[in-house]
Amino acid sequence: MSAPADQWWDTAVVYEVYPRSFADADGDGVGDLRGVIERLPYIASLGVDGIWLTPFQRSPQVDQGYDVSDYCDVDPMFGTLADFDELLGGAHSLDLRVLVDLVPNHTSVEHPMFRAAVDAGPGSPERDMFHFAEGSADGAPPNNWVSVFGGPAWSRARPESHDDTEWYLHLFSPAQPDWNWRNPAVAEYFDDVLRFWLDRGVDGVRIDVAHGLYKAEGLPDSAVVPTVIDGLRSNPLAMDQEPVHDVYRRWRRIADEYVPPRLLVGEVNLEPDRAARYTRPDELHQAFAFAFARLGWSAGAWAQVGAQLELARRTHGSAPTWALENHDLVRAVTRFGDGAVGIRRARAAVVALLGLPGGCYLYQGQELALPDVDVPVESRRDPMWFRGGVSRDGARVPIPWTSKSADSYGFGGGTPWLPTPDGWGRRSVEAQEDDSASMLALVRSTIRLRRELLDDGVFAAGEGAEWELGEDGSVVCRREGGVMVVVGMGDIAVALPDGEVLWSSDPLDGGLLPPDTTAWIAPR
Repeated sequence: MSAPADQWWDTAVVYEVYPRSFADADGDGVGDLRGVIERLPYIASLGVDGIWLTPFQRSPQVDQGYDVSDYCDVDPMFGTLADFDELLGGAHSLDLRVLVDLVPNHTSVEHPMFRAAVDAGPGSPERDMFHFAEGSADGAPPNNWVSVFGGPAWSRARPESHDDTEWYLHLFSPAQPDWNWRNPAVAEYFDDVLRFWLDRGVDGVRIDVAHGLYKAEGLPDSAVVPTVIDGLRSNPLAMDQEPVHDVYRRWRRIADEYVPPRLLVGEVNLEPDRAARYTRPDELHQAFAFAFARLGWSAGAWAQVGAQLELARRTHGSAPTWALENHDLVRAVTRFGDGAVGIRRARAAVVALLGLPGGCYLYQGQELALPDVDVPVESRRDPMWFRGGVSRDGARVPIPWTSKSADSYGFGGGTPWLPTPDGWGRRSVEAQEDDSASMLALVRSTIRLRRELLDDGVFAAGEGAEWELGEDGSVVCRREGGVMVVVGMGDIAVALPDGEVLWSSDPLDGGLLPPDTTAWIAPR
């Protein structure tokens, strides 16, 4: 059965919108809120329950909006608060919930509080809002922590000064100083930010780097210097500190004050058991299953991670929140093999994803089977590329709406902020709209069937699952209600378990499940 109305997220499908790459209404080459407004009917046509908007708040855009300088305003690049209110109202009129991104781990060097801290000098209350510290006697940073984007996690606040020799902590780029959550004033500030958006009518928030707010007391050296890509995950001193759970207990009380309650979903990039602790009954409602989202095309890995997530659910009580793509990950088509093979596997993967028990998130363009794009080096914009040699731009190229290149394949009239590749229109919404065999048609049909099975009680909120690895290269997820999600990951067609075939990502082969295909099977 479907989740109760005030717990809609337990079975919801949410569509991630990366506004700068979604639709450009004013022709400046960057997507905007009006572009999203114009495309809301398309999003609703997918059958999803809601949208998650990545940051559109005021920002210098060093990290494409994740360096926020004003948490309670819209960056002029994207529009105005009035545009946001119109978007929110339009989404609600189409029965779409709206989640906004909240970035509480770090801010922008342009935030008025950080500018005040730099001006106030060492030992001031203003600097205690952040992590300022003296370096070592030989001029090295205060500790050996490495930024997720590469290089030291520290920069001098005033490098030109001989008197002010303090450094500030930034786990990401130097343009993104970390807040000091051990200062109660930081928690009070973010209470107000959270209430600002909830009072405005949003249905919830997605919390960036939710596990990173608190750092180890005293900021000691890390025993193992983390790699760039592994970032926070390999530096336990910079993440997953026990006091962070009190933040989400506090936020949960705030979210529960609203009628209906508002959703809190966390970006908790940890192993399953640690991540699930953030979704205990009085904390966050959801945390993305990152151990699953990062997987390649491997039956053994899917079965192993699936079993780990199920154990975490049994231990801590919250179902996994499934995803295979987002704006930080290599797109599934490319990750699973690229070309025709990658597309077929991406089809199988999205059908599998939508058949698993719990909430699920899709990333814009995933419904079009978009691959990652090899963005020319001279056009790359990701700060991780400039500091660490890793670019996420390939998953952020503007999505194609039409088959014609004249207006960047329907994205907008100007030159897009990231270049669209030749032939991008072949993958467009327009090209797939009337093709019953397209990825777009498959996603719409699968979401529609998922909803029907929830309404009929074939799928149910709160179900667990058992994961099995077949000798034939298949992986089976058996939902507690009886439905089996079978993914063929081997090289040959395999026999399906006995039962009724409810759905498949591609046609079956005489009753056998072909390679790179998923089927939903109901017991007879």
